[in-house]
Order: sequence, then C-alpha cells, then structure tokens
Amino acid sequence: MKSMMPKRKTKSATANIYAVVGSDEAEVKQTAAGLAQELTPPDSGDFGLEIIDGCADNTDQAVARIAATIEALRTLPFFGSKLVWLKNANFLGDTVMGRSASVLSALEGLSETIRDSAPEIVFLLSAPDIDKRRSFYKMLGKEAELQVFDRLDSNRSGWEEEAAELTRRRADEHGLRFDSGALELFVLLTGGDTRQIENELQKIDIYLGQEREIRTDHVRELVPLSRAGVVFEIGNVLAERDLTRALKLIRQLLDQGETAIGILLAAILPTIRNLLLTKDLMERHRLPRPHAPFHFISTLNRLPEQATKHLPRKKDGAISGYALGIAAMNAHRFQLDDLKQGMESCLEANLRLVTTQLDHELVLTEVVVKLLGRD
Repeated sequence: MKSMMPKRKTKSATANIYAVVGSDEAEVKQTAAGLAQELTPPDSGDFGLEIIDGCADNTDQAVARIAATIEALRTLPFFGSKLVWLKNANFLGDTVMGRSASVLSALEGLSETIRDSAPEIVFLLSAPDIDKRRSFYKMLGKEAELQVFDRLDSNRSGWEEEAAELTRRRADEHGLRFDSGALELFVLLTGGDTRQIENELQKIDIYLGQEREIRTDHVRELVPLSRAGVVFEIGNVLAERDLTRALKLIRQLLDQGETAIGILLAAILPTIRNLLLTKDLMERHRLPRPHAPFHFISTLNRLPEQATKHLPRKKDGAISGYALGIAAMNAHRFQLDDLKQGMESCLEANLRLVTTQLDHELVLTEVVVKLLGRD
C-alpha cells in the first residue's frame, strides 16, 4: 500500500475526470468522499450530484451499474454542471465478475463515454480493487486525475519506512508527535493498516488530552496486542533487557495457546540472532549506534556486499534491515559472548522442548533469564 501519498497523474486545470482506486479501501473511501464534496457544484441542490452504487452482487448487476453510469454521463445537467460518481465499484478487479466478457464489453462502452463526455459533466470513480493490466485502467491513466492507494505489503522491503511516514503524517493531522521508540512500536503493531492507524491515533488523542507526545508506554497501554504484536514486543523487551515484561509476555502467549517452540523460534531466537549479527557488524566495522532503525539500514547499504551477504533477507532479496536496525539500537546492552551463549541456549531449549517432558514455560524462562540476568 503506498498509502502515505497516492500515485497521482494530474491533467490540465480543466480536467473533469477523476479516479480514486486501490486495495487500501479505507483510504480510497475517505479520499473519494472528500473529493466528491469538493467537486459537487455549489448551490446545485439535488441536481448537482448523481451517485451510482458500484457494489454489485453479480455480473448482471455490474453491467446494469455500468449502463446507469453511461446514461448519467450522457444526460446533460439541468443547471450549470453536475458530478456523476460511480461509487465503490467492485467489478474492476481480477475476479470472476471483473473478467466477465459482458462486464469487459460494458466497460469499453463506459471508456468511450468518459472520453466523449460533455465539459459540464464531472466524472468520479472510486474502486477498492482494480486490475491494472486492463485497458480500462490504462484509459484512466491517460484521461483522469488518478490517485492510487494500495495497502502496504509487509513482505516487501521498505514497508516499515512507508508505514512510519504515513503514521507521522496522520499524527501531525491530530497535532500529535511520537518519540522514536513509540513510533517503531506503533508501526509494527498496526502493520501499516490505515484504518487501524487512524482508529488508534484517535484513541490516543482522546486519552492524552492536552499532552501531545506519544510515548512507548502509551502505545503499549492503548494499542491492542495481536499475536504478531506480542511476538514483536517480546523481541523488543528482550533487546531492552526488560526481564519482567519479557516473562509476562511469554506467559501471555502461552495462555493464548501459542506453543513454546513457536515462541522460541518466532520471537526469542530471531531477536538474539539479530542482536548477535548487529553487535558483530558494529564491532567489526566500527559502526555507530543508530538513533532510529532507518539510519542503520542506510549504514548497511554502504557496507561492501561481502560484509552483509550473511544477513537475513526478505522475499524480494533485500536485507531485512528494520529488525536489524532495532537490534543495533540495543546491541550496546549486551556483550558478544553473552549473545553467542544465548544462541546456544536457544539450541538447547529447542532440543528440550521436543525431546523431554519439562515444563515449557520453565524452559523458555531459563533461556530468557540466562540472557537478561547477566550484568
């Protein structure tokens, strides 16, 4: 989702065709609603805005909605100008309905009508999903002022930076500001979902009252912890050497039905591994401790390929830099030998969890206490 700012293709000042599309449904709806209000002719009453509901249940309904849109575009306004809004169209994506020959044929007719529409008529399309390979989308790219809002893909390199920028922008709109640790936690708990970001910011805004700075403890207290959030938070508190909270979160995950081996392999082991990797890199190459995870990503990119080829990667082959950046911010809290011993403790715990009947919480507690209980 590139939901920080949309991709935008702007026509001349006299453009009368607008489209707001993309997989980030909340952002599409909000932006389209604001645009519709802006584009509706003032003082035109009921004649200034004609809305066609684009949410169809089947192919026949989709064709009927397209036909209604064509008719609206061909009908001149009674007074001055009017806005025709095809709202929340759900038949433009790569779906059975969107691939239907009758729908594709109807869209060809709509494309011709849009291109030939009278200057007194303004057309607005909003759609939560659209197949960018189709000729209809390509027509919009040429003819419309096009805004595309797509959800962030957390499997793609760099999503955290985009989510952080989006969150900062939304926080600014509320007059709020994050400290660095709070922003990182908020981003990873909300996962770049614009609706959740906005909901949680509204909640925090009400909670803070006159106070405007969002601290880490505010995020921990107010933003709900999903399973993924708890897994991340365990890693976060391990890196911060917060033994009490680490043990509390482990108990929370176990109570929620998560397996001990899952906690070990998804939260504890990756954290220790990232701390070890960054500690080694920082000592070997005399790297400074970063003030934010993004700074460390830039530092990694400046290192020779030979120095970083062993680092964990995302699906697209890019270095999984954000998690390493968080580790680099906390690596100074640990000695290299302690982290090596922590990796060995994880291996021992893995074997004990799968080959013995020992209490699982006790096994995980021992790993954490060995790592964090050292001076």
